[in-house]
Amino acid sequence: MNAVTAAVPSGVASVPGTPAVFAEQVRLSVAGAPDILAGIDLTVGDGEFIAIVGPSGCGKTTFLNMVAGLQGYTSGILQVAGRVPKAGRRDSAYALARDALLPWRDALGNVELALQVRGVERSERRARAAEALHKVGLGDALDRHPAQLSQGMRQRVALARTFVTEPRLLILDEPFAALDAQTRIRMQELLLDLLRQFSGTMIIVTHDIAEAITLADRVVVFSRRPAEVTAIYDVKLGARDRKTTELRADPEFGRLFEQVWSDIEKGFDL
Repeated sequence: MNAVTAAVPSGVASVPGTPAVFAEQVRLSVAGAPDILAGIDLTVGDGEFIAIVGPSGCGKTTFLNMVAGLQGYTSGILQVAGRVPKAGRRDSAYALARDALLPWRDALGNVELALQVRGVERSERRARAAEALHKVGLGDALDRHPAQLSQGMRQRVALARTFVTEPRLLILDEPFAALDAQTRIRMQELLLDLLRQFSGTMIIVTHDIAEAITLADRVVVFSRRPAEVTAIYDVKLGARDRKTTELRADPEFGRLFEQVWSDIEKGFDL
């Protein structure tokens, strides 16, 4: 399956003001099976934070993989910073649902790996990896291996590894799905702290509506498969210096939660 070439060739630098991600009628069909994406229309501005929610199995992660250049599509136009999506873009970072840490490397070595594959010199990458771990509160755990870390600590190492490359496009696929409710809220607060220092674009897929509202400027709702965008909600809950617990006490939070839930509920098979 080959991706349709977008209007801007991959060798051309993006023009200032170009959307971070532009999708127009992006479709994905598989021979002998129901379509996966029916036609996704979505524009993500440079520096914008977007959360994608929708019924399980509707194609949210598939769309992220397309943006990351890991998955082709059948028809439509898809551009990342004005270019055809391409795997291994140096200005992008993709965090998976599982931390995917290498068990034989300590925390410092796991974070350092993201810079090592980019050819960063050893002393610089170790210094930057150590700084990233300090930012996520693991400055005293540089030499611990994954088996010596709790699940929440492992996820913090994964976050440090994601941010250490200083990406312009941050792609997160259910990064806290494996965590218990309390740890998940604490990780959301940590991610909010990191995002306050982040000037790039974030796209996160989550099944947690509260998480989507907490982290995003806009919440995008996908329909059941074959997916299309059925609703987009602006999150009007103040600046990005939000506090998780304070947000959930805001009446606007509850109203938006109910709207998004109502949209997603329409996609469930009952």
